[in-house]
Amino acid sequence: MRAKSLMHIKRCMVLFSVAAIFMTLAPALVNAEYPEKPITYIISFNPGGESDVTARLQESQLEKFLGVPVNVTHKPGGGGAVAWSNFQRTAKPDGYTVIGVNIPHIIGQPMLRKDAGYETDGFDLIMWFHFTPNALIVKKDSPYQTLADFLKYARENPKAATVGGSGSFSANHLETLRLEKAAGVQVTYVPHTGTGPLVPALLGGHITAAMGYSMLGVQYKDQVRVLGVAADERIETLPDAPTFKELGYDIVGGAFRGVAAPKGTDPQIISRLAKAFSETNKIIAEKQRQLGFVMTYATGEDAYTLVGRMKMNYEVILQEIAAQKKKK
Repeated sequence: MRAKSLMHIKRCMVLFSVAAIFMTLAPALVNAEYPEKPITYIISFNPGGESDVTARLQESQLEKFLGVPVNVTHKPGGGGAVAWSNFQRTAKPDGYTVIGVNIPHIIGQPMLRKDAGYETDGFDLIMWFHFTPNALIVKKDSPYQTLADFLKYARENPKAATVGGSGSFSANHLETLRLEKAAGVQVTYVPHTGTGPLVPALLGGHITAAMGYSMLGVQYKDQVRVLGVAADERIETLPDAPTFKELGYDIVGGAFRGVAAPKGTDPQIISRLAKAFSETNKIIAEKQRQLGFVMTYATGEDAYTLVGRMKMNYEVILQEIAAQKKKK
């Protein structure tokens, strides 16, 4: 009887050990097969902008590295907030839906909008893959030949100059506010749902200027004039465009773009996606540089460190905006 009991105990211990081993290996076994079906890649802005141009370059390369179709879709609105809020509410953390994310948008919007609908920390970050400096741009036939010309008009005619940009409390919007403060002027900021619709607004004469990104100045170099670039040094693709710094305004900023998964996605899936995006970045880098992009490779903890650093960089202007909103 005692021998049977010992045999039963040993049998239970063996089964328990096997179960424990299976439980440990199960996620790895599942993830070893990932991905098994198409991946949806959501862009939070209109077609034709920097995020869309990048996603189109990434699409075919990602498919090679991941072995499944990658379908790019667009959900514009609210300077990205429409897509980001919907994503955090509804996307499943299974690795089959990812979304493009932008700094400082995902920092400023939740801080300054009661209805942003999403949180800065509500994503599992995969990678930050490039940066584009902001640039103040006018039409080629604009009467403003220099930044000084534009600021003189803005100073003499408060709020008369209209400056278009992609989204509210976005990189373009925050840079416009910083320029207003630094130069002591007041303009009227006109938000658009992305760079795509910003271009016809500028070229059609519907706005005085655009606070866009360097890519806009490069792509439309024969139709526009860049008055100032928010970079430490002149960028290679716009050698004749001065920086705000060399014109006497300590303004450096722009948009970091990257990709994220829903909160709670398995770390092994995040790692698999990060590797695919990193390898893709290397392949498309030259084309991106020619368009005015600065390539970055922030994955893992580096991706979260970048968000923290940019929070500190924009802290002063965001606090000032928040204080002004409270007074109203």
